[in-house]
Amino acid sequence: MVNFNGNLVASEEKLFSANSSFLLNGDALIEPIRVVDNSIIYWEEHYFRLMASMRILRMQIPMNFTMEYLEEEIQRTIQALSLSKAAFTVELIVARQSAKEEDLIKSKTVYIIKAEPQETTFYTNKEGGYEVELFKDYYFNTDMLSTINTTNKIGKQVAKVFAYENNLANCLLLNFNKQVIAGIEEALFLVKDQLIKTPPISDGAPNTVIRKKLVEMLEKLEDFEVQEASISPFELQKADELFLLDTQKGITAISKYRKKEFKTTVSTNLQGKLNAQLRLASLA
Repeated sequence: MVNFNGNLVASEEKLFSANSSFLLNGDALIEPIRVVDNSIIYWEEHYFRLMASMRILRMQIPMNFTMEYLEEEIQRTIQALSLSKAAFTVELIVARQSAKEEDLIKSKTVYIIKAEPQETTFYTNKEGGYEVELFKDYYFNTDMLSTINTTNKIGKQVAKVFAYENNLANCLLLNFNKQVIAGIEEALFLVKDQLIKTPPISDGAPNTVIRKKLVEMLEKLEDFEVQEASISPFELQKADELFLLDTQKGITAISKYRKKEFKTTVSTNLQGKLNAQLRLASLA
């Protein structure tokens, strides 16, 4: 189900062919959101991240873009599916309607809401191998634009093709300083003894709500120390565990990188804790 500026449509094909100018220019923001039992998880954080990202891209923020209005539109989109599913992944996309240079500054901001039902209410641990490799064909920036989620994904698309051609589950991206920053679409975490590291936003790591929430949760655990610090490729094979994190799948444990095979004990345990946190958020 897709909601374009308040109009619900069943098919995406006609919608995107008619409004493709901003998508072709990569001039759109995407905010991935989890909905559980009709509750939008961490909605306030998602809303303020969206507003901050719109300001970074100098988009006009319409007067009706209130937290309450967009929440109602997300709920309306889900309800239109008429499904009994308890969980949904939602993409809230905002963009400038016009790509013409003379209209760019005053261009109207439009929104698209895409809702997709999920098979399970909470995150599940992936069964089977999950092998990754460094993607070194292209490097990624460390500026503010690299930390927000836009439709300008050409580098990541090439990385996905590389992963497919090499029978890999995912790739790890590098910035221009040759530091590891993320999976193709996910935040990266490294476990070594009692230390859990994740690349900082200043390195070009994705600045997502789910990443922020997991870091906050880790900071409260007595068994581990958490650091937002640069990760070099040399550290990967010395790690006890590596795992990825995103809104749709939660924690995904990496089983193999080159010749190194990893444990999944910590990531499995953290997935349970993350689910417990989401359950509490859905009841709030």
